[in-house]
Amino acid sequence: QVQLVESGGGLVQAGGSLRLSCAASGLIFSINAMGWYRQAPGKQRELVASITTSGRTNYVDSVKGRFTISRDNARNTVYLQMNSLRPEDTAAYYCNAEGVYRTYGSFTSWGQGTQVTVSS
Repeated sequence: QVQLVESGGGLVQAGGSLRLSCAASGLIFSINAMGWYRQAPGKQRELVASITTSGRTNYVDSVKGRFTISRDNARNTVYLQMNSLRPEDTAAYYCNAEGVYRTYGSFTSWGQGTQVTVSS
């Protein structure tokens, strides 16, 4: 199995910054893509940002220019630097990883979620 452990959420005022981290561990042969999703109360989970092994990134329009995703392939860790936070960024943020097991087969794993709350 593959475990994802997130950290870095919290309460911040509008305009502030937070950095989320997510470390993957377990029977990992390789991780292809890692990403961050978020889900606000009463809303569907949405992709915030993703990054491939080669460093190709993708962002939802609402965070472009404010959030930056990066990863450390050697440590199977992905980061999300969030700047200029807005109240509408308030949500539970979930880490996601897709890859190949060390033994056999592919996996898609999720973290437990970390809460980000932005006050106005």
